[in-house]
Amino acid sequence: MALYSAAAAVLAGLERGEGCLKGLVYNSGFPHVRQLYALVSETLRYASVLEKLLDGAALLQAEKKLAPQLAKVLVYDLLFGKGLKCGGRWKALARRHRARLEAELARMKVRHKVSRNEDLLTSEKAVSAAGEWARAVWAPCAGSSGGLCLTFPAPAASQVPRYVRVNTLKTCVDDVINFFKRQGYAYLGKAASVEELKALSGKKFLLDLHLPELLVFPSQTDLHDNLLYTSGHIILQDKASCLPAFLLGPVAGSHVIDACAAPGNKTSHLAAILKNKGQIFAFDVDPKRVATMNTLLTRAGVTGYQLAQQDFLTVDPRDPRYSRVTHILLDPSCSGSGMVTRGPGEEAAPSAERLQALAGFQRRVLNHALSFPALQRLVYSTCSLHQEENEDVVKAVLQEWGSVFRLVTAFPSWPCRGLAAFSGSESCLRASPAETLTHGFFVAVLERCKEGAAAPSSLPAAAENPQPGEGMEPGTASKKRKKKKQRVR
Repeated sequence: MALYSAAAAVLAGLERGEGCLKGLVYNSGFPHVRQLYALVSETLRYASVLEKLLDGAALLQAEKKLAPQLAKVLVYDLLFGKGLKCGGRWKALARRHRARLEAELARMKVRHKVSRNEDLLTSEKAVSAAGEWARAVWAPCAGSSGGLCLTFPAPAASQVPRYVRVNTLKTCVDDVINFFKRQGYAYLGKAASVEELKALSGKKFLLDLHLPELLVFPSQTDLHDNLLYTSGHIILQDKASCLPAFLLGPVAGSHVIDACAAPGNKTSHLAAILKNKGQIFAFDVDPKRVATMNTLLTRAGVTGYQLAQQDFLTVDPRDPRYSRVTHILLDPSCSGSGMVTRGPGEEAAPSAERLQALAGFQRRVLNHALSFPALQRLVYSTCSLHQEENEDVVKAVLQEWGSVFRLVTAFPSWPCRGLAAFSGSESCLRASPAETLTHGFFVAVLERCKEGAAAPSSLPAAAENPQPGEGMEPGTASKKRKKKKQRVR
């Protein structure tokens, strides 16, 4: 019952405009935030379908005491999710109406001439209640001064696959593949194109074409109860979110700062790249997020990290503890406009004032990060589509630090590049549901200049296409991992 009540409370908070989806989930007090986030996200994605089901089955008229938000959560899990594995009296209530709800769902499929539940999402009459998105196009942001935004229609959300990062601190890619095969999944090998990822269905999966430890499953695949996930052998992490740590590529033994670290997926990825050798300093100002991150890192088998509830802007770069920090991952607060799953309480087009405030903070924190004396390499990333938070921030900071740091052209074959906001901005990366089948994302890699260096540098081809089981060191391909991994039983 606690899960469904917590999910209903988050939905109600979104409708009242009390915050964004992530914020409401993390502040809910529910102990399993990933489970809660997944349930609310999927309920939002099916919101329009659920509303039609509730109307057609007259559930709210029959159950006067049942709140609409709770009804949506219950019906989603009953018909599209895990089948109400918890819920107490609410489960019993929903099951009393199961036959009527299933009959209404069947009628909807007939009306829309579809056979699968997820096909209802792409029907013209099943546009997400999380808010209609504009047709996919670069266009000036509302209220901005010349910035461009890329927005996507709701059906793009259903096209983003389920990405699974193999946690090499506990296992290896081959063992995880074999485990899924024993569970009845069909492994199709390494993907050759984004189109292959888009065509995935049923219980089939691929090895990603770009990242060597990333498996790709159909979007509807739910692995939250899978043994590999609950034991920390796999991390459910969007592909775009894997790029920052991968492109930072610290060598084993490095000292690294994760400046705005919660919920911790990128931190655990850094630890895997470091092979738990070295030191990670992870900061986040929110105590609940820090507690969640500590749980995640422990489950993932991460060691050699110091977790601090502290605003990164208050960290002293001259503190002797950070004298050996050579790498910084900076993923600061942003508008979140690139997130595919958006609730009605989340801004689809933040105001000019909001963007200006965010960009100001982002410039300050990036400037602060570059002031660490031993820093050699930094990755700046956001899950925003707005130029103001991305290229404009990098441009402004490089105007101050251009003689000390330069942009690195990482992943030259990546299909989405930075907007032409300044000379060299094509060195930056962008990601989008339409072009890369991921959440919207932005990544810039900055590297300390060597004497006489001025132009953006490129990573060699060996680093661009590492083999499974390899990390990526700055400017070189990593040596193959020789550490024996714990085998998945």
